[in-house]
Amino acid sequence: MVAEIKFLEGPSSRRREFRTIHRVMLELLRGFRSLHFVGPCVTVFGSARVMEDQPAYQLTRKVSYDLAQRGFTIMTGGGPGIMEAANRGARDAGGTSVGCNIVLPHEQEPNNYLDVSIDFRYFFVRKLMLIKYSYAFVVMPGGFGTLDELFEALTLIQTGKIHDFPVVLMGTEYWQPLIKQLDEMVSNEMIDTSDLDLLLITDSPSAALEHIESRAISRFRLHNRLRPIRVLGEAVA
Repeated sequence: MVAEIKFLEGPSSRRREFRTIHRVMLELLRGFRSLHFVGPCVTVFGSARVMEDQPAYQLTRKVSYDLAQRGFTIMTGGGPGIMEAANRGARDAGGTSVGCNIVLPHEQEPNNYLDVSIDFRYFFVRKLMLIKYSYAFVVMPGGFGTLDELFEALTLIQTGKIHDFPVVLMGTEYWQPLIKQLDEMVSNEMIDTSDLDLLLITDSPSAALEHIESRAISRFRLHNRLRPIRVLGEAVA
C-alpha cells in the first residue's frame, strides 16, 4: 500500500514514477485478460456496510437474480454488503458472478459468491474495469464510493464517452434528496434534462430489468455473442 499512497502525494523521482507506470500497466493488462469474455455485464454499485437482514440487501439479491436469469453477468466491487448481495443473487440464478476487489489498508476480503475475482491496487483502474465491461448500471444505497461510481458513469454519458447506457437507482426513499438536487441542477441549467433521460429511479426489480432490457439488449445486440479469440490469454468464463 505504501507505493499507492506515495503515488498520490505529488511528484516522485522519475524511477519511482516509471515503476508506478509499470504497475498500472500490469494491473490494466490483468483486468483486460480476466474480464474480456465474462460479459455481457451489469455492474451493481452499493455500500459495503449493508447487512444481510436489511431490505437493501434483499432487494439487491432479487434484482441481480432477475438479471442473471435473463443472461447478464453480475459484476460488483467484490466485497461485502450490497456487493455480496448482488453476487449472491447471480449465484442463486446460476449466472456468472464477477468481483473487482480493491486492496485496502484494512483489508476488504472478496465475498464468497464470486466465479471470477480480481484484486486491484488502484481505485481508478478498478473503476475503469467496472464501467468498461458493463452494459448497464444498477446503483443501490451507498456512501462516498457509490456516489463516485454513479457520477463517473453519469459524467461519461453526459460527455458522450459512453452512449445509451441505462442507469437504475434503486431505493426511491434513499435517493430522494439526490433527485431533488439533480432537479435543482436542471433548473439552474447546470445540466440538461436530457442528461437524465437514461436514469430510472425505482423500487421494483421488474421495472429495473425491463428498463435495462429495453435499452441494452437491442442497443448492444447482446444476443450475438462473439466467439472468443484469445489474444492476451484472456480467461473464458
